[in-house]
Amino acid sequence: MYNINRRKFLGLISCGCCSLILPSCSTVPITERKQLTIYPESRINQQAAAAYENFRSKNKLITSGSKLKEIREIGKKMEVAVSTFFSKKGDEDPTKNFGWDYILVDNDKVVNAWCMPGGKIAVYTGLLKVTKNIDALSIVMGHEIAHAVAKHSVERASQQMTLGVATMVGDIFTGGAISNARNQVGQATGMDIYRIGIMNPFGRKQESEADYLGLIFSSLSGYDIRESVNLWKRMAEKNKGKEPPAFLSTHPSSSKRIANLKDWINEVIIDYPPIKL
Repeated sequence: MYNINRRKFLGLISCGCCSLILPSCSTVPITERKQLTIYPESRINQQAAAAYENFRSKNKLITSGSKLKEIREIGKKMEVAVSTFFSKKGDEDPTKNFGWDYILVDNDKVVNAWCMPGGKIAVYTGLLKVTKNIDALSIVMGHEIAHAVAKHSVERASQQMTLGVATMVGDIFTGGAISNARNQVGQATGMDIYRIGIMNPFGRKQESEADYLGLIFSSLSGYDIRESVNLWKRMAEKNKGKEPPAFLSTHPSSSKRIANLKDWINEVIIDYPPIKL
């Protein structure tokens, strides 16, 4: 068997990681934040499409009515507005390969919505009790669409992959000290130091970015984004006493979101007016 010493092995791993990472950086549309995109987007989209069909088959959906019509109308406006915006700028449309679809899930207990990579969007009936109007609903849908446009799922998978490789290399160099420390802290506190120190802050950054991009998409589509503040005030009231400490959460606090939105609204209204469709 061919043997290789630790220094050479670490050198090879480092070179391999660099060759993988350096050409795999992309830029988030509009915010221009650099992001790592090692994980293949095509694989993420395949996994998302399969998960979406599985979800559709196992959950009770509302297939007609005014609420579903509203969701589809908002979605269609955003589809066209986003594509038109990037086209007018002369930029590549990040949604050009999306297979848009919208479902309304009959579940009043869940106050949520999501958009899978590739444009598959679900809204729960429980959310509609908080949004209350189409402007607020457009804010939520814009936020979820922003996650897909910004390829946040690809970025998270890429970061987890990179973190795994870095841990492996570090353990080789330190004799397993990194994994041992992570396990010891986890056993003593019930907390994962990687999640608290790396993944949670990263998640909050993505959520804030989606809030900002979502405002833009809503404004481009002709909705009143000032309603975003009222929406999050209602969310804050509903979640009163239930929000975890910020460092334990993957989302910004309601108060932080409200403050951010107030800072962004005037800028977005001026810089991203409704596109004539």
